[in-house]
Amino acid sequence: MKLSVWTYEGPPHVGALRVATAMKGLHYVLHAPQGDTYADLLFTMIERRNHRPPVTYTTFQARDLGSDTANLFKTACQNAYERFQPQAMIVGASCTAELIQDDPGGMAETMGLPIPVIPLDLPSYQRKENFGADETFFQITRALARPMDKTPQITCNLIGPNALGFRHRDDITEITALLSDLGISVNVCAPYGATPQDLTRLGAAHFNVLMYPETGEAACRWMERELGLPFTKTIPIGVGATHDFVKEVAALTGVASTLDTARLRLPWYSASVDSTYLTGKRVFIFGDGTHVATAARIARDEMGFEVAGLGCYNREMARPIRALAREYGVEALVTDDYLDVEQRIETLAPELILGTQMERHIGKRLGIPCAVISAPVHVQDFPARYSPQMGIEGANVIFDTWVHPLVMGLEEHLLHMFREDFEFHDDAGASHHGHKAKPRPDPEARQPVTADEHPGTVVWLDDAERELKKVPFFVRGKARRNTESFAAEKGLSQIGIDTLYEAKAHYAR
Repeated sequence: MKLSVWTYEGPPHVGALRVATAMKGLHYVLHAPQGDTYADLLFTMIERRNHRPPVTYTTFQARDLGSDTANLFKTACQNAYERFQPQAMIVGASCTAELIQDDPGGMAETMGLPIPVIPLDLPSYQRKENFGADETFFQITRALARPMDKTPQITCNLIGPNALGFRHRDDITEITALLSDLGISVNVCAPYGATPQDLTRLGAAHFNVLMYPETGEAACRWMERELGLPFTKTIPIGVGATHDFVKEVAALTGVASTLDTARLRLPWYSASVDSTYLTGKRVFIFGDGTHVATAARIARDEMGFEVAGLGCYNREMARPIRALAREYGVEALVTDDYLDVEQRIETLAPELILGTQMERHIGKRLGIPCAVISAPVHVQDFPARYSPQMGIEGANVIFDTWVHPLVMGLEEHLLHMFREDFEFHDDAGASHHGHKAKPRPDPEARQPVTADEHPGTVVWLDDAERELKKVPFFVRGKARRNTESFAAEKGLSQIGIDTLYEAKAHYAR
C-alpha cells in the first residue's frame, strides 16, 4: 500500500457511485464504515449537482465489528427501500468493508424485496474506479435488458456517460443533435439520466453509440452478443474523428453520410496567421486512454503540434495507448503515480501539457501551460455554460481550451520582454492602477551567489541572468538547467552571456 497526495482513480465502489448518481430510480446500498461516506462531497461540491447521490450507507463503526454487521446491512437495505421506493437497487461493499466479508449480495437476495436487487462484486484491491463504473453498468444492463422488437424508425442508445464524467452532460446534447441531423433518434441514453425501466428498452434500438469505452464497453459487448446491437468504435472528439464517426454510423444504418460544418471554426482558426506561432509546439498528453487518443490526433493533425509524449493512468487502456505511442514515435507512459508523470514532463520540457487536474498542478509548479482534457477534474471543469468535447461545437471548444494557455503564456512572455521599459518595468506597477500598485516579486530573481560562499556552485553573472529573462518563461527552466549542465561539464564556475549561447548551440545540434 502506498499513501499519495493525489490519485487519478478512486476504488471501484466510487465508479459504482458514479453510475448510481447518474441514473434515476436506482438506489445504491453500500456496506461501508464511517469514513468511506464521502459521496456527497464528490458529487455535490465537485460536480455541483442539485440533489444528493442516491446512496445509503450502513456506516458501521469499530465497536460494531464485534457484533453482527450483517444485520446492519439488512436493516439499511430495508430502510432504503421503504424510504426511497426505487425501481431497482444495487448493493455492494466499499474497499474497507470488503475485508469483513459479509457478502452484501447474498444477504440482499434473501430479503425478498419486490424489486430487482443487483449484487456488485468489485475487487477493491485489484481494480479501480473506471473498472467499477464499467462493471456496475454492465451488471445492471445484464440484469434488466432483454431482446425485443426494434423501433420502426432507426434509433440508437448512447452508452457510457455518467456522473463526474468530463463534459458528459454537454457531449450528450451535441451527439444527440448530430444524430438527429442524420435522421436518427436516441432510444435510451444510459446511465446518465436513465431509469432502470429505461434500461429494459435498450434492445429496441438498432445500434449503440459507445461514447466512453472506459465506462460502457463491457455493456456494449454484452448487448452486441445477446441483443444483436452493434456499437460504434469511433469516439467523435475532434474534426477528423467526427467525420469518421458520421461515416461509421452511415455504414451501420444505411443513412446518407452528411455533416453540417457551418458552425465549425477550428480549421479556419488553426490555419489563420494568428495561429501560425502554434505550429510545431511540443505537447505532452496524459489522462484516460480515450481522451488521450483523441487528443493526440487533434494535436498532430488538426493543430500542427508535435506530440512529445503521451500516456494514460487506466491500465485497461494500456495496450492501445502503447500502440498509439509507437505510431507517434514516442514512449508511452502508463502509470497511476503522478510523480512519474511529473518526472516525465520535467524531462521532456514540453511547451504545453494536455492532461487532468493533476497535470494542471504539475504545470503550475514547472511553469508550463496546461489545458485539461480528461477526468479527474475539479469544479472549474464543470462549467455552467455549454462546453462539449464531442462533435462540431466540441472541436471549437477544444481549440479555445488548448490555445488560450499558450496565448496567455505569450502575453506573459511579452511582459517579461518589456520589463525594463519605462512604462512596463516591475516598479512602475499596473498601468490601470495609476502606477500605485506595489511592485510584484520577480519569480526568476535569485540571491547573488559567490563561489567562495558555496564551493562547487555554478554562479550566474548579471549579463547572463538578464539574457536568460528574454527566453520564454515556459522553457526558461529548461534553458537554465541545460546551461548549468553544460558549464559543469566544461568545469566552469561562472556562467556569462557567452556560456549561455555556447550551451544553446551545443544542445541545438
